[in-house]
Amino acid sequence: MQIGFVGLGQMGRHMAYHMACKSGDPFAVYDISPASYSRFSELRVKTLDRVEEIADCDLVFFSLPNEQVVKETVQKIMGRMREGQIVVDLSTISYVATLELGRELQERRVSFLDAPVSGMEARARDATLTIMCGGEQQIFERVRPYFKHIGTQMFYMGGSGSGQLAKLINQLLFDINVAALAEILPMAVKLGLDCEKIGAIINSGTGRSYASEFFIPRILLGDFSQGYPLGHAYKDLVSAAELSAREKIPLPVLQATAATYQMALLNGFEKEDKGAMIKVYERLLGVEYRAKKEV
Repeated sequence: MQIGFVGLGQMGRHMAYHMACKSGDPFAVYDISPASYSRFSELRVKTLDRVEEIADCDLVFFSLPNEQVVKETVQKIMGRMREGQIVVDLSTISYVATLELGRELQERRVSFLDAPVSGMEARARDATLTIMCGGEQQIFERVRPYFKHIGTQMFYMGGSGSGQLAKLINQLLFDINVAALAEILPMAVKLGLDCEKIGAIINSGTGRSYASEFFIPRILLGDFSQGYPLGHAYKDLVSAAELSAREKIPLPVLQATAATYQMALLNGFEKEDKGAMIKVYERLLGVEYRAKKEV
């Protein structure tokens, strides 16, 4: 089977590399930046000049930054696709866009799986991602061996769009946790508590979460470059707001979280990771949650 992979960014470069190394199948990659191909020079991987060429592959994976790029990519390759091919979208896009994409491909009798991943770059590098998949179960079973090259946990969630819904639920809880840290940690400093000690208490107590374990050490160092950029992450909150309105589901805690994200974006932190939301409350309270510098 000829495998194709589109998108060699922060996550995609690791996933494509593991698949190319482990699958044993003919492998082709495409990225808008040819500089991304250097990592694959040691492997027997075909690098493509045009994304349209990926349509010659039997199984095509996407790992793209946003919904618009996914849509544009599908439109570029659609005319060359044929019955029996499989497209797997590892990107994180909206549920509604996923349903539309699935319908478009189905009209050409091309199978489609939405399979967003969770774990950030570290787990992509280690091939220990969690994969949530929506689509036909028999297609999921056919693709499962390739998922095993990039992840350790694979969940078939149901029909088309179910993978994106599962990823969204996970992301929203993570987003809420980070926004809570951004709000509460500066309060601790304002009231005179030691930054490092309260961080240690949180991460060894009942207030800990993956968000606290990941972000507190980095915030203490003033490092806001290790996670997914705020400007890209905001799309999850937009998707949730759309679903909330459409399904009439009240989400008051999430709405408050969205307000924190919006303040961070308005303050110009869109290129920094989610931990940068703390700067909003640091400015409001006139404090900083940072480790003491050694003299």
